[in-house]
Amino acid sequence: MTRVFVSRDMASVALGADDVARAFGDAGCEVVRTGSRGLFSIEPLVEVETDLGRIGFGPVGPGDVAAVLDGAHAARLGKVEDLPFFVGQRRFTFARCGVIDPLSLADYAAHGGWQGLGTARAQAVQQVVDTVKASGLRGRGGAGFPTGIKWQTVLDAPADEKFIVCNADEGDSGTFADRMLMEGDPFCLIEGMAIAAHAVGARHGYIYIRSEYPFAIATMRAAIAASAHIVAPFMLEVREGAGAYVCGEETALLDSIEGKRGQVRAKPPLPALQGLFGRPTVINNVLSLAAVPFILAQGADAYAAVGFGRSRGTMPVQLAGNVRHGGLYEVGFGITLGELVNDIGGGTSSGRPVRAVQVGGPLGAYFPPSMFHLPFDYEAFAAAGGLIGHAGITLFDDSVDMAHMARFAMEFCAAESCGKCTPCRIGSTRGVEIMDRIIGARDTSHPEDKGKVSTGSARTGEGYLDRALYSRAPNRIDVSIEAQTSLLRDLADTMKYGSLCALGGFTPYPVLSALDYFPEDFGASAPIKEAAE
Repeated sequence: MTRVFVSRDMASVALGADDVARAFGDAGCEVVRTGSRGLFSIEPLVEVETDLGRIGFGPVGPGDVAAVLDGAHAARLGKVEDLPFFVGQRRFTFARCGVIDPLSLADYAAHGGWQGLGTARAQAVQQVVDTVKASGLRGRGGAGFPTGIKWQTVLDAPADEKFIVCNADEGDSGTFADRMLMEGDPFCLIEGMAIAAHAVGARHGYIYIRSEYPFAIATMRAAIAASAHIVAPFMLEVREGAGAYVCGEETALLDSIEGKRGQVRAKPPLPALQGLFGRPTVINNVLSLAAVPFILAQGADAYAAVGFGRSRGTMPVQLAGNVRHGGLYEVGFGITLGELVNDIGGGTSSGRPVRAVQVGGPLGAYFPPSMFHLPFDYEAFAAAGGLIGHAGITLFDDSVDMAHMARFAMEFCAAESCGKCTPCRIGSTRGVEIMDRIIGARDTSHPEDKGKVSTGSARTGEGYLDRALYSRAPNRIDVSIEAQTSLLRDLADTMKYGSLCALGGFTPYPVLSALDYFPEDFGASAPIKEAAE
């Protein structure tokens, strides 16, 4: 019986993978459902087991079964791992994703699973924490805080109970690494959490997954049940989030797990000292925890040997938006932004020139091609006024209106704010109003800009809110572009330094970068900021 492998990743299913798998099953094949390899332009991908190894075909439709089994299909790819997209990767965390049956304990063990947990449990807890410190692993959720330091704080905190919490509330647009890992290699995350539990003395853990990820939720619950005897006495459960973006912030997430409304907590105290239910808590992102089994199994030096500067190890970069080869690319830190966009992503899917890329989700800065020399590194991006965040890169071609994108950032913050602090709650709403006045004034003086592509609201246009302003203070309101852009900068400064958490604090990044690098879209006649060399 011919054995074939078809992804059951949510993105692959959206592209028809279930129908393809059913067609091969009806043809008498043994179908193994895997995670996705990560290159979505070849999904639905079918790999056929042969004497030469697994031979890939993609994209494949239900009517292609005979041609695939004959080996004559035009979409024959050869060995998937030999494709240019995969050859340059350093797959530490995603080595098994797309290769194994995600819920097969035998498959996981055969591909190196549980080695890290076995190593950790044979060591003293301080030795495990020291290994994570030596690896240089930093938080992959966006903050980049050293993981080992966080674990050390929880280990040293006296308490009768401690918790491990996994932040799987992957809310950034254009990101999908957490989902791919949970759907394609769930035991890896469980093993990482079990190692963390051993290291700090925790008995219970929670995986907080957004409700928009039903496949990941189902897969994680099944994997937890299947591996309970292996990770015992550590116990795990999944908690579903209701889709609030702010619950990606660790303290709001903890409130949500506790059954409260997800709102940001003031710090101190830190969650490492008083976290879930007031107990010391390790809270890490999916990718941070999933990197730990490799570190314990292969050693801290093997992980730290890859990377750039203080950014050690690999980062699963996600390419999305108007991109030719969208998908996940795991690589060591230090690769340049231009290499990721042009060499790996292949530029835009529209074929038009790349005008801007947003790195770090909806709160990340927009960079023009003149900044593509930047190395993918926490410190380099911070120095350039940006952030790596969860390593999502979204491409835009030259039809994008960056003023509308800046408006969208403010509108997004207004919609997602938990409302606890004034700079975020009120500032974002005032920011939308300022952007509407800028766009209205621009479109009055530059009618050719009307109707440009935008993902923002349709409420923009001439005179929006201006009549209300003039009716209150007709002689005191300056609605010129110059005055409003100055006001926008002042507001952004207040939000950046006055907000309680990163939602309000990072919203200025896309707004100011759009204003600095694309001033013409705001009605300015000269560049406001030159790109750094």
